[in-house]
Amino acid sequence: MVRLPTSPTEAAEATKQATEWVGRSWQGWLENGLRIVLIVLLALVLRAVLQKIITKFIARMVRPAEGEAEPGRIGGLLANSGVVNPERRQQRSEAIGSVLRSVTSFVVLGTAALMVLSALGVNLAPLLASAGVAGVAIGFGARNLVTDFLSGVFMIMEDQYGVGDEIDTGVATGTVLEVGLRVTKLRGAGGEIWYIRNGEVKRIANMSQGWATASVDVQVGYKEDLAKVEELIKETAERLSKESPFDELIWGQVKVLGLESVAFDSVVLRVEARTAPGDALLVSRTLRHRLKAALDGAGVKVKEETPTAAAAAAAAARSAEAGTATAAGAAAAAGTAPSALADPTSPASLATKPIPSQGTD
Repeated sequence: MVRLPTSPTEAAEATKQATEWVGRSWQGWLENGLRIVLIVLLALVLRAVLQKIITKFIARMVRPAEGEAEPGRIGGLLANSGVVNPERRQQRSEAIGSVLRSVTSFVVLGTAALMVLSALGVNLAPLLASAGVAGVAIGFGARNLVTDFLSGVFMIMEDQYGVGDEIDTGVATGTVLEVGLRVTKLRGAGGEIWYIRNGEVKRIANMSQGWATASVDVQVGYKEDLAKVEELIKETAERLSKESPFDELIWGQVKVLGLESVAFDSVVLRVEARTAPGDALLVSRTLRHRLKAALDGAGVKVKEETPTAAAAAAAAARSAEAGTATAAGAAAAAGTAPSALADPTSPASLATKPIPSQGTD
């Protein structure tokens, strides 16, 4: 409890002591104040310089190289393989820049705050010990959050996928709507939206990078000339690859790989074409339609006809020669089930005969 002076002598003595204390301490206050101001200014300047360097680094990453014009088919291939895709590269660079700027601000300002507390005479040992214990507790409690964050950072830095890509994460398949540091948002084939934690993704199949493969199985009759069929397939595919827009969607020559399977009445030829990513189904369906029309025009059979009618006629002839199954053979030849009454000696036929009347004596 502060005791107030009660006499002029005590008041003068208290004033003298306060003046001496201020005289002894003002240099320390001034020194600590200047030190705090200097720490804050240096922290702000260092933060601004580092963020400026990061911004220039990101701008250099986004800047396209000389002669990078994406010419036609080759440009599409390079763009989807991650070599020259300015929009994709810009999105990835901005995300990396945001993470780097946040980390830089946290480190620089956090260090400056600790130095200011030290200049004010605060004992940092208990504070650092408490922060360590709290960090361990938060690390155990929020380990999934940390895992998601780190996975998101590496996914963005490695350019595993971007907005607009068609990907398969194992738990869901769809088009990427948003790539976050913690969650990736997908639009499924049925219109549903999937929210997938980055830390839960163990594998990623990106169908929008590089190229895709359009595969078509062509079934023809067993006795057809395969060399003629292969030539017809190649001519049809070549005409399709020269039409718009398939001249940009089909990359390279359509290949007939050979026989995929053989049956007693037909064979299957496997046809493949390298296409732009995401357009394999369109190319496959169109190629099937063109091949069907070409095969019909050339008179190529899908499968060999089975002689069912001839077999039925032969069975009917054999039944007629036997003498007891003429009606059954005729029914078989006509495509109907044989009657049980066709054989006059069968139990069913005998049961339908009238009972002979017995005369009286």
